[in-house]
Amino acid sequence: MQKLLLHSCCGPCSTVVIERLKERFDVTVLYFNPNIEPREEYEKRKQEQQKVCEFHGVPFVDGDYDNAGWRAFVQGLENEPEGGRRCEKCFAFRLRKTASLAKKNHFDLFATTLSVSPHKNTDVINRVGEEISKELQIQFLPESFKKKDGYLRSIQISKELGLYRQNYCGCDFSNWHIGQGDKN
Repeated sequence: MQKLLLHSCCGPCSTVVIERLKERFDVTVLYFNPNIEPREEYEKRKQEQQKVCEFHGVPFVDGDYDNAGWRAFVQGLENEPEGGRRCEKCFAFRLRKTASLAKKNHFDLFATTLSVSPHKNTDVINRVGEEISKELQIQFLPESFKKKDGYLRSIQISKELGLYRQNYCGCDFSNWHIGQGDKN
């Protein structure tokens, strides 16, 4: 099987993604989310990610909490609406790190759980992933994990495992909550 480094935004989103991918790939999960604030929230989500990795029997890699680097990267976009240019840059920050680590550690490809959320634009996520793939010369797996009731399945598994499910994206600038409609 090909080795895949999976960027995960949180444990609940990764549940169904890992379930689907581990049938086709040798999956390792990277938790790299320096956008999540405050730090206590970041740590809580990281613990839930570790539980999911243990449940699925896949390796967990803890990325750096480089909140200052992330804030510098999105500087000037603080007032952008949720789903706008700041989010696209945030995807790029996290996916570039994932692709770099994948290449450095001899993975065959990389992917992200971000497209399982009905609040994230899959077309934008996949475009960003493909651009980074070309730039760094490592294959990206462009998928929409929300298809085939992926999001619903993530909720079911999360309930079964008793996972904490957050109600916001993670950064200080996000002000939306679950239930605001679908974005592709």
